[in-house]
Amino acid sequence: MNNNMFQGEIDPELAALLGVSSNKGDSSASKPNYSELFGTEDIEAPDQIEVDLTQNSFPEITKPYASIPLTVFSDPDYYKKALSGEGDIAQRVHTILQKFLTTKDPKDRGVYRQQLTTAYWDFLLGIARKTPGKMPDYKRFLLRFGILHPGLLASEDRELFSKIIIENELNQPIFYLDEWFKAIGTGVIKNSTTDEVRIAKNNEATRLKQLLEKAEGRRDAARNLLKAKSDERAAYEKALIDAVQIISQHSPIPGFPDLQSMYTDVQKRAFLDIQELLKNMAKADRELDTFLRDFNQAQADVQTLEDKVREAGADVAVDIKAIDTEFDSVRQMVKLTIGRQGNHFPILTKEYFHSGPNEIATRENVIKQLAWIESIDPEAFCRSYKNKLNRIVPYVILVPSYGEYGICWEPFDRFNRATSRGRIAIPMYPKSLSLAILSAVGDLRWQTAKEKASYYWMEEGLTGNYYQWFTSKKLKGDVKEYFIQDYIIWMTKESDAIQKLEKEVRAIFWRYIPFSQAIKDKLKGRSYVYQELYQRDINRSLSDGY
Repeated sequence: MNNNMFQGEIDPELAALLGVSSNKGDSSASKPNYSELFGTEDIEAPDQIEVDLTQNSFPEITKPYASIPLTVFSDPDYYKKALSGEGDIAQRVHTILQKFLTTKDPKDRGVYRQQLTTAYWDFLLGIARKTPGKMPDYKRFLLRFGILHPGLLASEDRELFSKIIIENELNQPIFYLDEWFKAIGTGVIKNSTTDEVRIAKNNEATRLKQLLEKAEGRRDAARNLLKAKSDERAAYEKALIDAVQIISQHSPIPGFPDLQSMYTDVQKRAFLDIQELLKNMAKADRELDTFLRDFNQAQADVQTLEDKVREAGADVAVDIKAIDTEFDSVRQMVKLTIGRQGNHFPILTKEYFHSGPNEIATRENVIKQLAWIESIDPEAFCRSYKNKLNRIVPYVILVPSYGEYGICWEPFDRFNRATSRGRIAIPMYPKSLSLAILSAVGDLRWQTAKEKASYYWMEEGLTGNYYQWFTSKKLKGDVKEYFIQDYIIWMTKESDAIQKLEKEVRAIFWRYIPFSQAIKDKLKGRSYVYQELYQRDINRSLSDGY
């Protein structure tokens, strides 16, 4: 790449914006040190965020922004350093950006905008490939936030971004784009599913990796069942201790202070409770032994397949091809968050950025919104496996776009339906962050229920009942889009006793997307409509039809 691209003769207005000299002979601006920027460094694999089924809530956000701001956005050489070392594509981005910012003709500006969008995505691919290594902040934040040049933002916006907390201090499965590509490239997280043609069966390395993923899914499911059964036995043991304490407490017999009274009716009932508890403890212990054998076998299968994968040479330290594949998936995610009529410009500028501190999809803001959703819809991130409801928070990918909609890319891993995380994408700069996240969770709700029902998704469960109502009303369009909009109304209006949904839809949601018990108790006293639904819950539970 021609490094003089940063000191060429350009329009003075653009030169001031980009922080370079407009004088052709001016060489005062220092060139970036390429050896410092991209020296050989060890690859650092990110910590894997495993599914912990014992967590039942999101952490409380006590510090939404950092107290000490970053200084990188005030660096006058940010733009030069961000483009340096990226080859001819960086030259092309710079050239088109120069034309885009200086042209006065609206038609030409539209052409340059389209060219810049295409070139910028090609440029970002090169940045994404570097994520497994130690990335300089100016490239890291270019990919994470879409900040190509801080001068394209207002000063107060630069200050806002400088206070965003950079590291994942709360250890939640929420990823900025640079973190996501790093996890994909180092094999911590597998590629998002695509509709590409199946890989040939004679590709032994790929076949082994797929078998390993299935085996890992069985092992994780066995481990979680083991933990659940151990907790169940511990609960019985605690109940037994409590019952024994009840039995062993006596008051003196009246007139005989040295003698203890007979067992009361409550204590006699505790005898029966203890007998039942002992039976349950013995049964839980037998099942625990069975689950332990299942886990050990699953662990052995994983170990065997890991050895075979290594022998086949499939465990490459950094998989550039995986990053390239994921990059294409992320581009599609960005398009889906924006929609056809939205703003597809990929660079953050003050012309388009209008979000306040609480409306940017930072990791902390997203966690607060997800916690709010879960407080209303406590089963939003739950999946049932062997009659046990497991809370499994999906991977959340924060994409730097001006989109309005969050989307669900996949509800769970097809090789591990029991404990794998789904994947949702959230636009970082929406008009309403809460609505963007609600649309993603609504999408996740629909796809999870649909996959669970499989071939019967139009007949059974949440999707079946909603689809039958949809067709009975002779509605046109995408049934999932209707559902997502109704889910948003359910969460924002109906949860506060504002009746906006049709009666049939409200009944479907009440049963299959139940509010928390506290909200149900509140609603039943606000209207006969909710009181009737509340009574239906009681009737179903009594008839074992729930």
